[in-house]
Amino acid sequence: MAVSSNSEKRRHSRVGFSTEIEILIQANGKEVKLTGNSKDLSLKGIFVNAEEKFAPGTKCLVHVYLTGGIDKIELQMKGTVARMSDKGMGLVFDSMDVDTYSHLKNIVYYNSTDDPV
Repeated sequence: MAVSSNSEKRRHSRVGFSTEIEILIQANGKEVKLTGNSKDLSLKGIFVNAEEKFAPGTKCLVHVYLTGGIDKIELQMKGTVARMSDKGMGLVFDSMDVDTYSHLKNIVYYNSTDDPV
């Protein structure tokens, strides 16, 4: 990733994290449900590999499904499409509840390749 001459834009560590994701886009008076897989994740956003893409600025609801444990956990965040590419969309999280934030924090921590402090 290129670093700008001013400073690094990204303030949150992102980790490779692939899981099933569902995005509910509400735009132009209609509601569209997309499914795909995440590529990477941070406390502030997620990149989603999805066939259908929406323009930056589009508001959405993001549902991330965590499996592999005893119970299936669903994380829900409100977000905005920040960027799009041929491979998918980068979504920034606008808000989430405390439990979701706690789960995200643990996911980023346990999937980080950085040495613990």
